[in-house]
Formats: sequence, C-alpha cells, structure tokens
Amino acid sequence: MSSLSQTQIKEANAHLAALHSRVAQLEGTVREQAESLIRKDELYQATLREVADAKDREICDLQQRLAQSEEGMQRLVAFIKEKDRELEQMRHHSHLLAQMCRSRPLLDSLVSLMIEAEAIPCLPQVEEHNGISNVSDYNQSEDDLDSDIDRTLFGTTV
Repeated sequence: MSSLSQTQIKEANAHLAALHSRVAQLEGTVREQAESLIRKDELYQATLREVADAKDREICDLQQRLAQSEEGMQRLVAFIKEKDRELEQMRHHSHLLAQMCRSRPLLDSLVSLMIEAEAIPCLPQVEEHNGISNVSDYNQSEDDLDSDIDRTLFGTTV
C-alpha cells in the first residue's frame, strides 16, 4: 500500500473538517426546522382547540335557542288551540243570535198577543172534549182540527 503524503492527509483532514462542519450545519438546520415544526404544531393545535371550543359554544347557544323556540312554539300552539275553542264558542253564540233574530218577529207577535190577552178582563170558558180544549169564541174549522190531530200523531204540538 502506498503511503499518503502530508498534503493528501491535510487535504483529507480539511475535507473531513468541512464535512463535519457541513453535518453540524445540517444538524442545526434540522434542529431549527424540528423546533419550528413543533412550535407550528403547538400553534395549530391551540388554534384548533380555540375553533373547537368556539364551535362547541355556538352549538350550545344554538341548542338553547332551539329549546327556547320550541317552548315558544308550544306556547303558540296552546294559544292557537285556546283561540280555536273561543272561536267555536263565538260561532255557536253567533248561530244562536241569528236564530233569535229570525225568531224575533214571532216573539214580538206573541208578546203583543199576551199583552192584549192580559188586557181582557176575563177569559171565556174553556170546554174540554176528548183532551181537546175548545174556546167558545174561537171557531175551529175541520182543517184546523185535522192539522191539530196530525201534529199530535207525529209528536209535535206547536
């Protein structure tokens, strides 16, 4: 084997020193990049936690608003049902009032006849034959008697 000259050894040592220096430089760069990545990872994780917390708060807020809206809706449904019941009562009252208004001329006539009857000092004598009363000053025709019998047969006496 041949022996190396001093120059070659110096060059080899210089080359090794440069190589060591470059390795140290690259290790420093790798260390810096690793530390930078660690810091960025921590920053991203903190940001991610903040976003997740904000999302959770927003979900909680939305759930509360939903619950309040559902409660409000239930109150409105109950209110509507109550109003529907009141409306039905009002319709019934309206129907009764309309019937009363249609019957008013008849009632007015009946009341005036009753007033007139009260004004008469004494009523004529009433005779009864077979459950049919006959007033002497009121003449019934055979048609009137037939209609009274028809009403009695059908269960209506008006």
